[in-house]
Amino acid sequence: MPDLPEGLRPFSLQDRVWVITGSTSGIGLAIARAMAAAGAIVGINARTEEAVRRVAGEVPGAFALPFDVTDEQAAEAAIAAVLSRFGRVDGLVGNAGMRDRRPYRATGSADFRRVMETNLVAPFALAQIASRSMEERGSGRLIFISSIAASRPAHGGTSYPVSKAALEALVKALAGILGRAGVTVNAIAPGYIDTPFNAAMKADPAIARDVAAGVPLERWGRADEVAAAAVFLASDAASYVNGHVLAVDGGMLAGAPAAR
Repeated sequence: MPDLPEGLRPFSLQDRVWVITGSTSGIGLAIARAMAAAGAIVGINARTEEAVRRVAGEVPGAFALPFDVTDEQAAEAAIAAVLSRFGRVDGLVGNAGMRDRRPYRATGSADFRRVMETNLVAPFALAQIASRSMEERGSGRLIFISSIAASRPAHGGTSYPVSKAALEALVKALAGILGRAGVTVNAIAPGYIDTPFNAAMKADPAIARDVAAGVPLERWGRADEVAAAAVFLASDAASYVNGHVLAVDGGMLAGAPAAR
């Protein structure tokens, strides 16, 4: 990595070890690429080993870390392997998630629990596992990917927005607990981001009208714009940011564009 200008050096992640869940596509992959570009050593994660190894081979400074985030034993083993190989884990991005867009009446309690297991219980368990060594060292970063759906539940289902609202509450709770040990905990709440995960939404005329009418920037966001926020929260530039949910939404949560 070339030397950064002095004013940008607080944003460097040089030689820091980060684990990024759900990082073979979309926002997770964009975060992995951005952190690697900032000098980090990044662990690429997903359930499919073939995809993980392919992406790890494409991202400079990356290594493969395949496991299912809902499998707590597998997560324990994965973090232990990182600690054994590098001696530390500087940060974790909890990006892996799932969405069930079925209507409220079509969603059973088992479906609801499945979303909660992936979007809330797994981040809780990963935070416990990854933060142990961080607390011992007196420093570390946890970043979780939420959604503006936590504040503005619309366009499909109840389980997803509820899981993300609970995740944001978890972030604030952990910030108060882990901050005393030098570990910061924050979240990013993306708005409408153009990713393969959201392809069906982008093709929906109702969503297009919502973006045009409800996003002051009047466009979909890019995954690299979310990744830039993650690099900031991971870096020394955010050393006093803790318990914060950073919306990357083109101003959607701020309100509709002013009338012309």
